[in-house]
Amino acid sequence: MQSNKMSMPLLLLLLVAAGPQATRAAKPIPNRQLMTEEGDSSRIIQDDIIKTINKHANAGWTAAQNPYFANYTTAQFKHILGVKPTPHNVLNDVPVKTYPRSLMLPKEFDARSAWSHCNTIGTILGQGHCGSCWAFGAVECLQDRFCIHFNMNISLSVNDLLACCGFMCGDGCDGGYPIMAWRYFVRNGVVTDECDPYFDQVGCKHPGCEPAYPTPVCEKKCKVQNQVWLEKKHFSVNAYRVNSDPHDIMAEVYQNGPVEVAFTVYEDFAHYKSGVYKHITGGMMGGHAVKLIGWGTTDAGEDYWLLANQWNRGWGDDGYFKIIRGTNECGIEEDVVAGMPSTKNMVRNYDSASGVGTAIV
Repeated sequence: MQSNKMSMPLLLLLLVAAGPQATRAAKPIPNRQLMTEEGDSSRIIQDDIIKTINKHANAGWTAAQNPYFANYTTAQFKHILGVKPTPHNVLNDVPVKTYPRSLMLPKEFDARSAWSHCNTIGTILGQGHCGSCWAFGAVECLQDRFCIHFNMNISLSVNDLLACCGFMCGDGCDGGYPIMAWRYFVRNGVVTDECDPYFDQVGCKHPGCEPAYPTPVCEKKCKVQNQVWLEKKHFSVNAYRVNSDPHDIMAEVYQNGPVEVAFTVYEDFAHYKSGVYKHITGGMMGGHAVKLIGWGTTDAGEDYWLLANQWNRGWGDDGYFKIIRGTNECGIEEDVVAGMPSTKNMVRNYDSASGVGTAIV
């Protein structure tokens, strides 16, 4: 009887014939289901990794015992890396923004100083024990852009997006798709954080709490009395990707504000303290989403991106980190998404006689 198994020589022949596309990694964001579970009960912070980084002649960054992950196991660390690989069919109809090369950009840029009146840009949040980075990155960028374009300092609700987007965005605390978060903003909007906070003030039943991290239930009801859910919604005009060329990413940030980026996280990233990160050692852990707020070049001539993480200020450089710019390190330039804030629902009441509107903030 003929075997259904393909011989190794034939398999190699087919791969060669298919060209380099067949052997190239298709996507930097790993599928969490394919990641090994070996060693998941061990601590994510390892002295050996710190020593390896700090003794490496060309590392370019410093590793340390980050307090934020002092008690985290490898399994817990993997869980908070909540970016799932976006299905290709989803990306087919997502517009991609590019910018003319004639656009002049500064050699260094920091959104915190460029729009110093926007308090949210410099706010470092904490996602807790939930794989909600995909939601945090999106909400943070949208609220920053409301301030940049409409001069509105508002805090928007990660919990609304996390709990109510449902399967369209992925699996809540078990990970999601950044571009679908922005599509949720277009279709459904997102309420203020005051209306639907991520952390409860008492009782601690939201996803940042120990020991469990279930996806919250979508209640569509403000926690504050006399606030109406639908009236507290803030929307995005659109949802788009930014071309992976560094010039296009820089131009987008320079003109419109911070963007959400997804990248692959390795074990050594948990140990980042300062400097310009590049992967040196350790296995692949998962996909993570953060907020890109600027760029620059070190005194040594190394180009970098400046990003805000959501692991509180006890991690990294006061909650921020830098990563090499221009080489697509860990896929950092490959999955950049954003959208523009909308005026929809911003005016709740309109007095036709006086022509005075009341803005929702």
